[in-house]
Amino acid sequence: MHLFQRFSTAILLCFTASIVQAGEPLLQLVSITSKVLNEERNITVQLPESYFRNIEQKYPLILRLDGAGNIPKESTILKTLYDAGSAPEVILVAIENTNRLRDLAPYVNEDPRGPLGEGGGADKFLDFIETELLPHLNKQYRTTDFKVIAGASVAGLFTLHTLRTKSDLFDAHIAYSPAVWWGDHKTAKKLKEFMSVTKELNSYLYMNIGSENIQMRKVYDDMLAGIEPNKPKNFNLATDFFPEVPHGLTSVAGLFNAYHKLFLPLIMPNSELKEGVGSIKNYYNRVSEQRGRSVIAEEWVMRELGYYLVQNKDFKNAIEVFRYNIDLYPDMASAYNGLAYAYEQNKQFEESLKQVNTSLKLSKEGDDGYDIYVSRKQRLINHLERNSK
Repeated sequence: MHLFQRFSTAILLCFTASIVQAGEPLLQLVSITSKVLNEERNITVQLPESYFRNIEQKYPLILRLDGAGNIPKESTILKTLYDAGSAPEVILVAIENTNRLRDLAPYVNEDPRGPLGEGGGADKFLDFIETELLPHLNKQYRTTDFKVIAGASVAGLFTLHTLRTKSDLFDAHIAYSPAVWWGDHKTAKKLKEFMSVTKELNSYLYMNIGSENIQMRKVYDDMLAGIEPNKPKNFNLATDFFPEVPHGLTSVAGLFNAYHKLFLPLIMPNSELKEGVGSIKNYYNRVSEQRGRSVIAEEWVMRELGYYLVQNKDFKNAIEVFRYNIDLYPDMASAYNGLAYAYEQNKQFEESLKQVNTSLKLSKEGDDGYDIYVSRKQRLINHLERNSK
C-alpha cells in the first residue's frame, strides 16, 4: 500500500470512529454488484448528523468520485457551511476506484505525454451511476431530487462529460482542475459545441485550475472562452484560478468556493432582491429545492430586506415586502412595526400609526421592541398634531 493510501485510510478510520452513534453508523460501507460493469463496486455513504433523528427529512446527495479519502475534507467544509446556514445537510457518497482511467476518461488517450491506450469507459461507468447506483441510493436512503457530482483531474473530466451527455442527471457539477488535455481535447471541444447550441440549461458548474503546464492551461482557457459567451439561460458558471496551487491540491483550494457558490444561504442576500416580493418567493423556492423541504424567510430576515429597500427609497417594494411579511407572520408585533417604519419614512403617518397600534396590541411591556413601538406611536401622534394645525 502506498504512503498516500495508508494516510487516507488512517484518516477514514479515525473519521469513521468519530461519527458512529450508539445506533446506526453515519458512515456506511456498501457493496454493489454491478451488471453494467460486471464487477463488485464499493461505495462509502456518509449520512448527516440528523439522519436518524429527523426520520421524515430528506437530503440532497453529493456523489464524490475518487473514493472515501475525500470525505473528511468535503464533510468539514459542508458542515461549516451548514452551521452558518449557508448549505443544507447532505448525504455524501464516495465511489471507490477499481480502474480509474478506464472508468472516468471519456475517450482513449493517444497523447504520448499520458498513458497511451487508456480510457474510453466513461459512458459505461455513467450508465452504472444512472441505472444502478442512483436508484440504489434513492431506495436505501432518504434522498431529495437535488444531486451533485464532483471530481478532480480525470474525475473532473468525467464530471464535464456528464454535464454534456446526461445534463439532467445532476443539478450541479464540480470539476477541480479537469484533465481537459486528455483524448485529443475531445471533451473540451464537445462541451464548447454543446454550450453553443444549448438554449437553456438549469444547472451549475464550478471549475478551477491551478499551476498547470502551458498545454493544459491553453486547452482549459480555450474551453472556458468558448463557454462563457455562450452560457445557456439558467446556467450558473463559477470558476477559480489558483496560480500557485499545484494540480493535486486544486480540489482542496476550491472546496469552499464550489459549495458556497452552489448552495443558497437561509438569509437572502440584498443582492438577490431585484423585484420585491417576487424575488423573495423565487429565492426561497430555490432554497427549498436545494434542501428538500419547504423553506421561507424568518420574520427578521424579511424585515431586514424591507429595511434595505427603504434605505434605497424604494417605498413601493418595501411596503409590499413588509405586507408579505405580515401575511407570513400575522401574530408577530415586529412584522407590523416594519411596515409602520416604511410608512413613516414615506411620510404616510396615519398608515404608520395604524400598524404600530397593531404592534402594541400584539405585545406587552417588557417584550423586545415594545419601547420602540411606544416611541414610534408618540412620534407619529406628534407629527399628525403638527400637520393638523
